[in-house]
Amino acid sequence: MISKLDLYKIFSKVAKCNSFSKAAKELYMTQPAVSQAIMQLEKDLNTRLFNRTPKGASLTNEGSLLFEYVNSAMNLLQTGEEKILEFQNLTAGELKIGVGDTISRYFLLPYLEAFHNKYPNIKFTIVNGTTLELCSTLKSGEVDISICNLPIEDSTLEVRHCIDIQDTFVYGERFAEALSRPVSLHELVKLPLIFLEPKSNSRKYVEDYMISKGIKIAPEFELGSHDLLLEFARINLGIACVTQEFSQEYLAKGWLTEVQLLEKIPRRSIGVCNIKSVPLSPAATKFVELLENK
Repeated sequence: MISKLDLYKIFSKVAKCNSFSKAAKELYMTQPAVSQAIMQLEKDLNTRLFNRTPKGASLTNEGSLLFEYVNSAMNLLQTGEEKILEFQNLTAGELKIGVGDTISRYFLLPYLEAFHNKYPNIKFTIVNGTTLELCSTLKSGEVDISICNLPIEDSTLEVRHCIDIQDTFVYGERFAEALSRPVSLHELVKLPLIFLEPKSNSRKYVEDYMISKGIKIAPEFELGSHDLLLEFARINLGIACVTQEFSQEYLAKGWLTEVQLLEKIPRRSIGVCNIKSVPLSPAATKFVELLENK
């Protein structure tokens, strides 16, 4: 059965062609089928839409009124289809990413630059937060994907591995003598420690590992950013628990030194997350592929 939308498409074509036969050719239909469709529309609307003459067809007053609305609607539908194609071809659209400040600065920036160079018409929206906050933001639909510290235990999320990272401790010159040799975690916790705030996923990972070894921590300072950890350690306020890969500048320039632990903390990962039940947009799909093929 022909749909109401199809009837309006046929009506619009006949009105533009002023001819049933010409409209039939452009629509790849038979003339009787076009005539039948117009008759059906006229029946549904209980009004005559065309004056039929041997030379063609012309709109009635009612038909002219209807054509203004139908033509506008058809144009809007065509524009909508074109916009969908733009999104699919990545010539337009938006990519909303949830990510923490540290991961954004030390890991994500090169990928944002590469993606923007390849798809310059895609607009970025970046939402910052902790891993817990980003998972909540993702599930509420505010972002397409989130780049988070792993592990994440959530059956509603699909998690893809991006990069392995190493948690470690660093110190300034004040603690050089005390940490001149390899030390155990039991020895380390006797010194003033600097950690991220408790709600941080990376803080929780290290703390859980130390608790599994029978070690409880009581940090001297609890801070909100990785950069502050490095700066507090640099001015000798304590030994900071940091991500090794994100501390290279401080270590390379000799501003900080890495603690030699007798037993290293197990490596963990950073990953990209999305909701399992929601298909990724074309832009999000391409960005995830970029991260996976790094």
